[in-house]
Amino acid sequence: MNKGYIKTFFAVLLMFTLVFTSIETGSAVGTISPKVEMRASWISTVANIDLKPGMDEAAYTSWARSTIKELERKNFNTIVFQVKPSADALYPSELAPWSRYITGSKQGTNPGYDPLQIMLDTAHEHGMELHAWINPYRVTMANQKLDELASNNIASLHPEWVVKNGTQYYLDPGIPGVQSYLIDAVKELVTKYDVDAVHMDDYFYPGVNFDDAATYLQYGGNFDDIGDWRRNNVNELVQNININIKNIKPWVQFGISPSGIWRNSKDDPEGSDTNGSAHYDSLFADSREWIQSGYIDYITPQVYWSRQLAIANYSVLLDWWSSQTEGYPINLYIGMADYKVNANFDTAWNNPYELPEQILDNRANGKTKGQMHFTLRDILANKIGYADIVENEIYQTKSLTPSTAWNGPAEPKKPILVTAKKQGKSIQVTIDNKKRIDARKYVIYRFEGNKAGDYSNPKNIVGVVYDKNGFATFTDQKIDTNKQYTYGVTTISYTGVESKNAEETKIKK
Repeated sequence: MNKGYIKTFFAVLLMFTLVFTSIETGSAVGTISPKVEMRASWISTVANIDLKPGMDEAAYTSWARSTIKELERKNFNTIVFQVKPSADALYPSELAPWSRYITGSKQGTNPGYDPLQIMLDTAHEHGMELHAWINPYRVTMANQKLDELASNNIASLHPEWVVKNGTQYYLDPGIPGVQSYLIDAVKELVTKYDVDAVHMDDYFYPGVNFDDAATYLQYGGNFDDIGDWRRNNVNELVQNININIKNIKPWVQFGISPSGIWRNSKDDPEGSDTNGSAHYDSLFADSREWIQSGYIDYITPQVYWSRQLAIANYSVLLDWWSSQTEGYPINLYIGMADYKVNANFDTAWNNPYELPEQILDNRANGKTKGQMHFTLRDILANKIGYADIVENEIYQTKSLTPSTAWNGPAEPKKPILVTAKKQGKSIQVTIDNKKRIDARKYVIYRFEGNKAGDYSNPKNIVGVVYDKNGFATFTDQKIDTNKQYTYGVTTISYTGVESKNAEETKIKK
């Protein structure tokens, strides 16, 4: 598809945007970017995909700041930061050793600082959410030996919980002690850190040949089929993680990004019209059950295929996942295959517009609330200019992350007091809201002139800031010192609900 076509598509989409409005985004006059849309980047630490090992605190902090600043500039609003790659941690934990991926040294080596806290603080300073990404069952990567693990690794403490599969080691999901340990690890994470969500990826049981016959014999109970028992083990973990998260902090989300195919229609009439590997059968993950039973707040199927691939077509899967989530209290995001751009046997990925147009398809679908991009290094690499297209033609304005109103539907009140003061070539907006406790974030809108304009238009959003004990400040550095501005500030609740009213203030030239 050529550039002229996409511009025509934009024009048509804009025309429809001017005519039709949605409850959540309102009228978006003059823009085609929605006001509310998940735009996340995975930051992969396993095997140091996105993280350079061995940085000291200063170097790591500098990297975190430059990374978040660049993603904010590109109008992303969320990072999904991998904090537990393989029975380890990128934060001080009483339940897991330090990850070797932060130091580049033996597992358990203390880097002397807290990578998660630095990344979390930096994300929030830039108004971005941080979703703490964990991999629950994986103990090692390929060809890594157990004697390479730290002495306080759960696999070292409980070798009877470990199963070798191929060249890797995993915790056995069927052992009750494993489930309890994994739940405790999440509880520690949510208790200690102000994360916005806990995120699990697509690795569950590693395959049908997993050597757990003895565990099945001991704990299988009334299950006649080992596959059903395995799926139930995963379901119980997912459900119990969510329950425990909500018991600690009801607003913290729980999301999972399974592989893109639940089941194929040839194996199940409820499945998608595809012919690829299905996680229900191969990984014993029943994502449909999680949706229908309300175990998770969002699901991000990794639909890592093009719109031309017959066995697993992007468009087919987009429609299938949309139909599965419709009517349930869950946000649907799509996992985007940035890593495949100009690097795959499927020549559709040689077109720099393949991925950008997939995002447009997500929007046109009307049920998808955004996307997550895999992975950071590919976004920054910008092969064949695809990321420039996303930045300049798709993510042209800032956007707010979708709410999870089912975790708390109350609309917050507008801020109590907002002031704006010119400071040289910038304007500082100060928010005093100390008498209220319903604020998680604030949205800063800027309008030219002496009165407020359209709050539904994301072009008017200049920033998002997190509340700090009833106060927040925002520095607007993109101003024309010869112009007069009016600022409006709304409140975002802990579950992402925005106040209908704004507190306004004016700054004169």
